[in-house]
Amino acid sequence: MVGKSGRRGDVGDFRSEYLTYAQLTAKCRQLAADHPEIVELSSIGRSTEGRDLWLLTIRPPNHGNAVRPAVWIDGNMHATEVAGSSAALALAEEFIALHAEGGRSKGAAKKRPALAHLGEPELDVLRGLTVYVLPRISPDGAEVALGAGRYTRSSPTDSRLPRNHARWVAGDLDGDGCAGLMRVVDPTGELVESSICPGLLVPRRPDDVGPFYKLYPEGEIENFDGVTIPDPWFLGDNATDFNRNFSWHWRPEPEQAGAGDHPGSAPETRAVMEFAVKHPEIFVWMNFHTYGGVFIRPFGHAPDHKMNQNDLAVWKQIGVWNEALTGYPTVSGFEEFLYEPDKPLHGDLTEYAYHQRGAVAYVCEIWDLFAQLGLKRGKKFVDYYFQIDREELEILARWDKKHNKGRIVGKWKKFTHPQLGMVEIGGYKPLIGISNPPYEKLSEVLTKQCQAFLRVAGLVPRLEVNASTKAAGDTTQIDVVIRNQGYLPTYGMEGFRDIPINEPLVLEASASDAEILSPSGGRADVGHLRGWGRGIHGQLVGISVPWTSGSVSTRQIPIVVRGRGTVRVRVGNCRVGWYECSVKLGRQH
Repeated sequence: MVGKSGRRGDVGDFRSEYLTYAQLTAKCRQLAADHPEIVELSSIGRSTEGRDLWLLTIRPPNHGNAVRPAVWIDGNMHATEVAGSSAALALAEEFIALHAEGGRSKGAAKKRPALAHLGEPELDVLRGLTVYVLPRISPDGAEVALGAGRYTRSSPTDSRLPRNHARWVAGDLDGDGCAGLMRVVDPTGELVESSICPGLLVPRRPDDVGPFYKLYPEGEIENFDGVTIPDPWFLGDNATDFNRNFSWHWRPEPEQAGAGDHPGSAPETRAVMEFAVKHPEIFVWMNFHTYGGVFIRPFGHAPDHKMNQNDLAVWKQIGVWNEALTGYPTVSGFEEFLYEPDKPLHGDLTEYAYHQRGAVAYVCEIWDLFAQLGLKRGKKFVDYYFQIDREELEILARWDKKHNKGRIVGKWKKFTHPQLGMVEIGGYKPLIGISNPPYEKLSEVLTKQCQAFLRVAGLVPRLEVNASTKAAGDTTQIDVVIRNQGYLPTYGMEGFRDIPINEPLVLEASASDAEILSPSGGRADVGHLRGWGRGIHGQLVGISVPWTSGSVSTRQIPIVVRGRGTVRVRVGNCRVGWYECSVKLGRQH
């Protein structure tokens, strides 16, 4: 099972198939080779099995290595969720198109469906961004999912020492190249075959006559005593869930399944955190998953009333935009996406990026399968995944046959298992159609995802520095005006203004053939500058007193110099980068 086409070494079309590691590598190299002036390909680390974690860095032409507000896009941290890689690559192409031949001409971007809804001011902001794209966080896991169909949460490796208990180890037993599922006839089985959709297993009812089935992963039982069959477990033969291995709010096993030995114990997650620490300029962070058709925003650990309300207003605005462009709702991780009530998930990537890096960080669960099936939403969005009854499974099977070429529900074939005797293998393959969009729908899905993220990417702060002069005798006063014309403040999200990377802006002045009289030492604190964005109902005064804020986005600092020559001014910090201007002083009289 290799993508759709079966080709391993070619570049592949990520809009109509799912790429193997070789194809993804070829695609990344192609993008860098075709656009060397704006695209750099690098590796931020290696996976457990030694595969490079490819990162595409996209900068405006002639940008050099200057630090500027940046956005981060990643995907496929969970092995089977390969559509995340496709979405990341699609966004890389859109950002490249903004800078490529003709991309800077007015109206050129309107020819691209993903950019057509944006106004020229928005496009102008996007052209100034640095963009980091990590298409595949779990190359080892994705290779197993695409190559063998084996379910793996993140990485297929398992270095745990306590492995003396009975457990399922997935593998291809019948030699068909796929490690899928096995059903076993058992009078105590919880499942029965649907009378409407042959091959489909559905929950058993009291009036069913059987045969009844147990459902297990295709594979063998390690440390089997010959009698007792262990429960299957999604981390039974692969140790770490990458999305539980980041440093914010991390908790060890057994409090958090899949946590790993310590934050960043997996080389893949450690590489992401190390990169983030070195790049505080990231203001927006998109983490692509599948499936469900939903955006999941912070908080993941507490209800909305405990969030900074200005941040909540921004999240509400993003939610409105996202739903208008994709049809996906935006929900609180804590209020609508906990698997168990009041039991938060720990070590989550977007919570790390939000709380520790101060970024607008959130998840997209690509592929609105539930909407495709017309299923009714429960009280919480997460209920979709677990409150599926027999009739809804039969709806899925009929949809699969009509719209997905029957890729999910298939035939079972008999096989003599070395431990369990007669079993049946096959029958159900969720990779294409459930875990990921059908190939035929992928391009449409990617376009909508690009539309939504490109609008959010344009919220970054946008600094501008200008200067004017006034001469008086042998001195000149240079009035430096620093203005943030972006949506977000220079510190990003309001609730994390005080994290260490949000140092205040400073002004530094130096001169040739002139003496800087003030500020002392040629250095002045600028502080932070608010953006113009307020979200929905953010800092609302009311219709009877519809005032706005004062000059919170602008600061003017005078520099007094004696002499002539050139005064160089730079303003910035580690997060927004440094912005420079030069002032030539005339001969004094």
